[in-house]
Formats: sequence, C-alpha cells, structure tokens
Amino acid sequence: MTAGPDDEELLSRTARDPASFEPLVQRHSTALHGYFARRAPTAADDLLAELWLQAYASRRGFDPARGTVRAWLFGVARNVLSTHWRRLAATRPDLPRTAGDDDPWEAVDSRLDAAAVAPRLRALLAELPASERELLLLVAWEQLTPSEAAAVVGIPAATARTRLHRARSRMRSGAPLDLTGERT
Repeated sequence: MTAGPDDEELLSRTARDPASFEPLVQRHSTALHGYFARRAPTAADDLLAELWLQAYASRRGFDPARGTVRAWLFGVARNVLSTHWRRLAATRPDLPRTAGDDDPWEAVDSRLDAAAVAPRLRALLAELPASERELLLLVAWEQLTPSEAAAVVGIPAATARTRLHRARSRMRSGAPLDLTGERT
C-alpha cells in the first residue's frame, strides 16, 4: 500500500488544484476542533470553520522552514482563538479574565476531567507565565512536539524546550519560581 502525499505536498498542490486542500481538512480537523473545544467549547465549531477559511486564504504564506503544516495550522488556530477572545471581551466585559491573557482561564477547570485536582491545577496554570502555559497546553492537550509548539507561538525550538521544562517543573513542584529561579 502506497502512502498518500504528505501535508506539505498537498498544501503546495493547492496553487493549481484547490481540491488538494480537502485532505488537509480531513487529516487535521479532529485535532484542531479539540484545540478549540478545550478552550472555547461553545464556539468550537464556528472557530474551526473560521480556521479553515483563514488557512485556505493564507496557504501561500506557509513557510516549511518555520515548521510543519500541522504546526502552521495550530498557529492559525491560535490567531483565530485570540481574535475570538478579543471580540468576546469587547462585547462582554463582565467575563472574568486573568491579567495579561487573551483567554478566560477561569472556565478551564469546569472542563477538566480530574475534578478533584481542578482547583489546584487551575491555580498552578494561572501562575505560569502565559508563554509557558501555552507551550505546556499545546504539547499536553494538542500532542504537538515541542518544536511544533515553538513554531505555533513563534519562538525558537530551544527556547520552547527551556520554557516547557520550566513549566513542567513548576507544575510538578506545585510552587512557582520567581524570575531569579528561587522558590516562592
């Protein structure tokens, strides 16, 4: 049995054959819908549709030197989600927010499976710097590699690995580190 074209080949084919985009939608919709469902469950379907519209419109901007097609799609998803949260904040200023974030983290614990540890886990996640939290969630929830997660957030892979290690250490210890690396 012969394997079909890889994601990068399919994306490049769309310049002459727009139907080549459909296998990408089929391959990645489940994972991308999960990304949205964990972060904005009531809007996940609409956000997924918006993602595919934006990804198709910007497909010529994909740069394989910056990462995989999968990582690029998660980057588009992250932008779609950020836009959603900004619009929501503008129309619903009463929603709880965590300072410095684009998303309503207070809603995360209601979607966690481990209800017994949800309050502590939510508190630990909220204490992480936003960049570390996003990397941790991209790797843990979305099953991206650290290199793919780095491409999603637009940082070097080595920086992502360092931040991911720091975030995991903080989550394991239950005590965040201050900026100097000392226990608080």
